[in-house]
Amino acid sequence: MANTFGQVFRATTWGESHGGATGAVVDGCPSMVELSEADIQPDLDRRRPGQSKIVTQRKETDTVQILSGVFEGKTLGTPISLFIPNEDTRSDDYRDIEKNYRPSHADYTYEAKYGIRNWQGGGRSSARETAGRVAAAAIAKKLLRERHAVEIVAWVSKVGSIVAECDVETVSLEQVEATPIRCPDPEIAARMIEAVEAIRKEGNSLGGVVTCAIRGCPPGWGDPVFDKFEAELAKAMLSLPASKGFEIGSGFAGTDMTGLEHNDEFYMDSRGRVRTRTNRSGGVQGGITNGENVYFRVAFKPTATVMRDQATVNTSGEDATIKGRGRHDPCVLPRAVPMVEAMAALVTADRALVQAATSWRAPN
Repeated sequence: MANTFGQVFRATTWGESHGGATGAVVDGCPSMVELSEADIQPDLDRRRPGQSKIVTQRKETDTVQILSGVFEGKTLGTPISLFIPNEDTRSDDYRDIEKNYRPSHADYTYEAKYGIRNWQGGGRSSARETAGRVAAAAIAKKLLRERHAVEIVAWVSKVGSIVAECDVETVSLEQVEATPIRCPDPEIAARMIEAVEAIRKEGNSLGGVVTCAIRGCPPGWGDPVFDKFEAELAKAMLSLPASKGFEIGSGFAGTDMTGLEHNDEFYMDSRGRVRTRTNRSGGVQGGITNGENVYFRVAFKPTATVMRDQATVNTSGEDATIKGRGRHDPCVLPRAVPMVEAMAALVTADRALVQAATSWRAPN
């Protein structure tokens, strides 16, 4: 099972939903980065369950401990081990799925692959695994912010059929965090919250879209063939639980344009930098960043666990009925925002370090 992401800045996650703890090991982080738990905790607080009525009510503090790789407040350049205890497990809520496969979950496919599965909360297939990703990525964010002036911000742009049209150039973290749904448009956010609360009362769920912007990438990050910047982003985003689609820049809408309409024309700005007048490429051309803001969207399916009877089969192949129990997100979107930011940060930090090792000039 592959549990490590990245080539130079590498994050390995470990742990299971209802085990004693979860966490990550970060390898490849440069030395002399100032780091403490206080740099990591805010992003974990944004991802943790129990934040509001519209997410799962599992109560986890997600308090992180740095076990290695930091001395006197600075990274050593050695592996950084991050430990996050599981404090509120209720394994009996999952007793029904010991023998019955949940529709659209990983129960059947895991068992088909490994011959065994941890049915308590879904084991590694649970979104609980992403706590380690978010913790590791908080280090990547700090590295990008302090050494490269790169900022990453994501937000909910669609829940069900409700869409928020927001400016990818200007959306701020403060705007995103102003509402529990993490949509920067207050009026649209209120409608989204109302929709999630209504679907939760019905025992059902909703999906949607998270949009993300990476601002400040210099031109030159990424490779032209297999390790294209957008290809790395796509792999990262589609590795997230419940993700079902990825598009960058104009995405599928670009197919409605002609070449002349879609092309981003170049010009030289007043500071002598090559720029594009439009950004339908989403900041990436030929797999390499062009200096414009990178922006993309990730589609998330409705939460698979619903509090309604559904037809299934059991481990013996017999017909069965299953109904969700326990604490689950009626909509994954609010908690998916820090997860999308996390994977974007891991990709970008990795590409920055690869660039430093392979560029023909000094790294930007």
